[in-house]
Amino acid sequence: MAEQPLVFHRRRPAELPAGQPAGTLAKAGLFLRRHRRLILTIQWMVVCVYAVLVVVPAFLPLPPESAHLWDNLRLFAQFVFWGIWWPGVMVATVLLGRVWCGLFCPEGSLSEWASRHGRGRPLPGWLKWSGWPFVAFVATTVYGQLVSVYEYPQAALLVLGGSTVAAVAIGLLYGREKRIWCRYLCPASGVFAVLAKIAPLHYKVDRDAWDRHSGEGKHFEPVNCAPLVDVRRMTSASECHACGRCAGQRDAVALALRSPAAEALDLAAPAKTADAATLLFGVLGVATAAFQWTVSPWFLKAKLALADWLVEREHFALLDNEVPWWLLTHYPEANDLFTWLDGALIIAYLLGGGFLLGALLWTGPALAARLVRHPRLDWQRFTLALTPLAAASVILGLSMLTVTHLRAEHVWLGWLPAFRVALLAGGGLASLWLALRLLAASGAARPRRLAAALAMAAPVALMATIWSLVFFVW
Repeated sequence: MAEQPLVFHRRRPAELPAGQPAGTLAKAGLFLRRHRRLILTIQWMVVCVYAVLVVVPAFLPLPPESAHLWDNLRLFAQFVFWGIWWPGVMVATVLLGRVWCGLFCPEGSLSEWASRHGRGRPLPGWLKWSGWPFVAFVATTVYGQLVSVYEYPQAALLVLGGSTVAAVAIGLLYGREKRIWCRYLCPASGVFAVLAKIAPLHYKVDRDAWDRHSGEGKHFEPVNCAPLVDVRRMTSASECHACGRCAGQRDAVALALRSPAAEALDLAAPAKTADAATLLFGVLGVATAAFQWTVSPWFLKAKLALADWLVEREHFALLDNEVPWWLLTHYPEANDLFTWLDGALIIAYLLGGGFLLGALLWTGPALAARLVRHPRLDWQRFTLALTPLAAASVILGLSMLTVTHLRAEHVWLGWLPAFRVALLAGGGLASLWLALRLLAASGAARPRRLAAALAMAAPVALMATIWSLVFFVW
């Protein structure tokens, strides 16, 4: 019998999957299911905090040079949102799965709420394309750098507010009590899907128990899976929003621990091209370029050389800085003005450099797959082995703004170099270990496995070199 939409009335509480002990984690999952009203209250509280942090600072003046985090709301909001909130979201995703999406995300909450009152149209075919999250991530990342989204609240309101409006609009148009925006269009969804693959927590589905369940004499509250996951066949944490609504369903679903390597090493489950592309060209490619272009001497040298070339030939159009702030950074009061040349170079650096980096990283998994010649060990599978490295990279990048604020407040950061080295080394070594585990399962000859291991070491060495340049050379 098909599952029906979730209705909020009292019915028989969900139970634990048959044969499983009532452990703390399983009980936590059931708690989330039984207390949906509490979760909804928390979600609306997060929406309010999100609105204050994003909207209010956009109408405040620039902080004076003597301002501090504790006495200037604009600086405080910037530090909380970009310095704590977003790095914390990524860390939580790596450790707990997509709990941010299911329990706290304001865009997801607003989109689902809007869908309850919307038109409920069927989904058009174009919307279901699996590449939209990757395209949206790249476009949002590039545009955010053009308007300096991390530095100016007006830009943050434009980017994040625009995304929220789009999420609500999609909710009003499509789906009924579903998160269509989150599943198909959210710019961060692809990144969350990749990082959640190594989370040690997930909702485990006992397919045999599900199929054995008759339902006679039991009245389970039907599950409304907002991100449209087929719970019965769910084997990955990538699409699950970890909201707990399905906990105990048919005595077959429970929150449980697993090995962080489980998904990467599960050869029975396909490794999706969309996930692999997002990891290589999105998280490790374009995002890395976005984090470090402002400190890159290559970018500065290219800018100066092109500017000199234009001046010598009296071509001044690209050097004009009279550009709308919503198109390129334009804040005369802060002496921060981007020219058309700046904009063109940023786009070229992020897209050209990011995709070049992604292509270089791809050669490792591609060569490893070609060497072992195993039908289940394709380049997509070997790419998933780089997930810990991608997690370390994105956390390092997002924490750069955190460090900037703390340094401005003269906070002691003597521990920072060791932390950065440890995080990067941990991510790289974990990726190499996953690659070696995959090679061990390949059955290939020893020389081929050795060559494939060296191929997989190349992406790790490349990312370690790039971040070492950013933190210790440039």
